[in-house]
Amino acid sequence: MNAVPGPAAEPDIQLDDDQPDPSVGSGGGQHSSLREGRQRVDSGVALMGNVGGDFTYLNISAWNDEATEQILKPRLREGPYPAEEVRGRLCGFVEPPSYARCRKALDSRIVLLRARAGTGAGTAAFALLAERHGEGGVTGLDAMADLSAWRPKAGRGYLLQGLPVASARSLDDVRLAGLAEALRGAEAHLVVTMAQDARLPSDASRWEEVHTPPGPHEVAERRLRLVAAEGGLDSSQLDAALRNLASPEFTDYLSTHPLPGDAVDLSDGLRRSAETSAPIGSVLEDLLTGTEAAARSALAQARHSADKVSLMAAVALLPGQDRTVIEQFATAMRPLLGARAARTGQNESSEDQSPDVLGPSFEDRLEAIGARPLAPRSSPADRYRYPVQPIVFSGRHRSATLLRHLWLDFEGMPEALWGALEQLRYQPGIDLAAGEAIGRVLAHATGPGALTQLHRFASSGDRWRRRLVAVALGEIVQHPLVSGAVKEQVRRWSRSSAVLRCTVAETCGGSYGLARPAAALKLLDTVLDGPSAELDPKLRAAVSFALGALLTEEGNHIEVLETVMRWLEAGRGTPRHTLAVHVIHSMSLSTFPQPGAPGAVRMSLARTLECHPAQGFALVVLGLDDPATYEAVAQGLGRVEADPDMVRRTAFEHLVNELSRTARQRRGVIRFLLGRHRDHTNASRRRSAS
Repeated sequence: MNAVPGPAAEPDIQLDDDQPDPSVGSGGGQHSSLREGRQRVDSGVALMGNVGGDFTYLNISAWNDEATEQILKPRLREGPYPAEEVRGRLCGFVEPPSYARCRKALDSRIVLLRARAGTGAGTAAFALLAERHGEGGVTGLDAMADLSAWRPKAGRGYLLQGLPVASARSLDDVRLAGLAEALRGAEAHLVVTMAQDARLPSDASRWEEVHTPPGPHEVAERRLRLVAAEGGLDSSQLDAALRNLASPEFTDYLSTHPLPGDAVDLSDGLRRSAETSAPIGSVLEDLLTGTEAAARSALAQARHSADKVSLMAAVALLPGQDRTVIEQFATAMRPLLGARAARTGQNESSEDQSPDVLGPSFEDRLEAIGARPLAPRSSPADRYRYPVQPIVFSGRHRSATLLRHLWLDFEGMPEALWGALEQLRYQPGIDLAAGEAIGRVLAHATGPGALTQLHRFASSGDRWRRRLVAVALGEIVQHPLVSGAVKEQVRRWSRSSAVLRCTVAETCGGSYGLARPAAALKLLDTVLDGPSAELDPKLRAAVSFALGALLTEEGNHIEVLETVMRWLEAGRGTPRHTLAVHVIHSMSLSTFPQPGAPGAVRMSLARTLECHPAQGFALVVLGLDDPATYEAVAQGLGRVEADPDMVRRTAFEHLVNELSRTARQRRGVIRFLLGRHRDHTNASRRRSAS
């Protein structure tokens, strides 16, 4: 039988309470003792009788709980940045004019870097710290941290991005001098980026440097040469791109758009033009259609057409989604915007002119709003790999700017967008696309109720809607000014209903959790502390998904393992204990996450013993001493011992010796050692007899 598990846990099949266990029936033949051949199934599907030939099992319960499993990486972290992430940020880095001053100023251990938004101060800060501590030596700090009370824990480079205005006022020279002394003692450095309008006390000016962005032409040229060095452009294509970069039209563009991000966008456009031989004029056109002015102009022109506004909203909220999804959203939103404008020509058609029954084609409607279909491709987000045709705006950033103005500037528009989104059925990728788009918008929203509009989807019974909120929160929290509000919202939900606690767990299973793994594990501990003694199946799946997401980064492995062990000691029958039993069973008998469940990194008992011997040993001791996990851990150890290579890699003999030393007060460990000794003795006797 071929088993094809779905993304959710396999269904539990429950027998009637007054029925005997079928495994105890006499004879063990084809006839079951199940009364009237019935089974109760909480979820999924149950089969009885013989199955001839191959059978493909699909977890039907998952069809009602689908979601996009992709895990997004955060831009800002509160903890160590992976070395490869820092390396990627510094790829193509151009030293700004202020870089030499900042490098010298960092000798005093602290640099407060004042900069305008979008000028590349964060990248410069990464470069400064990576010079001192290497690409793997950068640790992010919470923007809301009180620097006057904070002290370094290791000799690393610490980065705080987006110092709040209130915090800046408290950093006088005395406090900064004390912090610098602590940094010197730990052989650490600190770079803090702050907004242009942040005001420091007058005596703190010696710690401050003003960031000057690099020249946009230099940034664009560096990017193009880097692409060529990596094989993306040949020499003739590079020469053509550099000639176009030096042309008057692009020089004028960079003079009015001097930020590093503008230069990166231009270099990407020139690269695509060189690769595809697209008209060079289209590069500038695409750049200009994504500006704030272009977005306002487009909305003003479409304001009298519900058809245009609904289609623009669909492409802006769901960029890159299939044309069918775009049409469905636009159709759902159109009546929410009010009655359509009178159809021109249909009511007043002349006798020699027939009415336009069809109306404009989809392609014509896309062209009218500045959007276009991309080439059809196979969907990467679904097991069936059906063909999709993504729809995007022609201009870069046009989706983001249009949606932001549409959402924030027009009364009642957020309710219409939420209402249309609520009418959609799940399609692979819509939770990810809409979540990112909504998160970018709400990061610019103001007022104490900005995040409350997420509640309608956060409390939904559909997992894809909860995942949408999780993605949105992960995007919003990347913005320091609103990160505190997001954390408070998640903290409140973690102590609320089971559905909202599922949303919190899903949020921990994404960029939010990867950015702050210690805080995510505390949240997961809280969501398992609900009013019910039993663990809700959806909550178990959500917490398991979050743990699997955290395991995708090696730096989180030890914290996850230690958390699971604490849960195992929480007491039998508690949700924490139930979740820990699930994880340890999976690790011992196969992997966690289980085969078929989402997860780029899968932890097994053998791998844990090999890579994290201290935590692996502690987990084995606790697992053997708990009746709920004894059999699984014992089987897992038996599999390790049966593989000579794994015996060597896990130092299995040393593990057994250590178990013997701790066995006196551990009944489960004693049971395992005695059983292992008995099995070895019986095997030796059989070999002697033969």
